[in-house]
Order: sequence, then structure tokens, then C-alpha cells
Amino acid sequence: MGICRDSRHKRRETGGRRQSIHKKRKFEMGRQPAMTKIGEKKIAVVRGRGGNLKFRAQRLETGNFSWGTETCTRKVRILDVNYNASNNELVRTKTLVKGAIVLVDAHPFKEWYQSHYGRVIGVKKGTKAELENKKVSNHVTRKIALRQKAEKIEQALDDQFVGGRLFAKITSRPGQSGRCDGYILEGPELNFYKRQMAKR
Repeated sequence: MGICRDSRHKRRETGGRRQSIHKKRKFEMGRQPAMTKIGEKKIAVVRGRGGNLKFRAQRLETGNFSWGTETCTRKVRILDVNYNASNNELVRTKTLVKGAIVLVDAHPFKEWYQSHYGRVIGVKKGTKAELENKKVSNHVTRKIALRQKAEKIEQALDDQFVGGRLFAKITSRPGQSGRCDGYILEGPELNFYKRQMAKR
């Protein structure tokens, strides 16, 4: 039982030695980190105390990411790890952990936006893109026209749609739940992380 997470072996705050009153226990056991990478899905199941199961993701390539302002969630491909506040090494090794900033495929969100608002987004300046003319009922046409009045997309986000990649933050714990879920960055949070990435 190598790694141990107990504090009995540590010294007191004053620096004095502490006598351990019992030996190591299984519930104090530490395990190796999952170090989830980008690749074909591979998950190991670990039995925990009380028969509970942990799903250790060793490799993942997709996840559920939500676009907050549009209340739209899609399963998208994870392309790259761009920033990690805790450790640069995790960016270099492309390790997926909670709080990491990743690049995800924008295509599913782009398709949804076009069908929902009836408008094309992520178009390069100087080029024109037209929607395919699909036959829809008069009721659907009126609904889309109403949505277009309330439609508002951030310029920074629209620029990302041009490249077909979006910045997103991971909120799940891949090494515990075996999933890599999160949300699309926008507004002040997107600006903050862009500044941080520019520094590095």
C-alpha cells in the first residue's frame, strides 16, 4: 500500500513529533492520478469504499458542452488543451482535468444556431453564405422571425465560429466520473482566459 493520504505521520504545527496510534488503513490509501489524455475512449472502473465505483477515464475524445446564453447542449469533439491555471505541464501533455480550458469543435453549435435562428454565423469578412432553402411551414417561419428579433451573438464568439473551434472549460472530473463535460466560454470570462493564454 504505497501512497498514503493520512496526516498521522506528519509533525504538529509546532514542529513536534507525533506518535502514530495505529497502522495504515485501507481507507487512507492514495491512488495514482488518472492523467486523462485525448484519444479513443478508454475507462477503467475502480471499486471504492462501500462498493462505490469510480470511473477513471484514461482517454476521452468527446464530451457534453453547453452554450449558456443559448441554453443549448451538444456532444462535441475535444480537439486540444489550451490552458491550465494549476500547471503548465498539464497543457504540454494535453491532460484533461477539471478547470482546464480546451478547444472543442464548433460545428454542432453552428448547425443548431442556423436551424434555430435561420441565420448563418461564423462567416469570413468579405464572403457571403446563404442558408439552404428548406421548405418549412408558415408557423415555423413566424417562430424563427420572432427569435431573430431577440438574437444577439458576441463578436468574440462569432470570430471563433469562423475558425470552427470554441474555447470551453471542463467542469466534470474525468478521473472520477469518466466524463469530460463543461461549458463554452463567453463574455468577461472568455476575455480573462484569452489574456491569460496570451501571457503564456
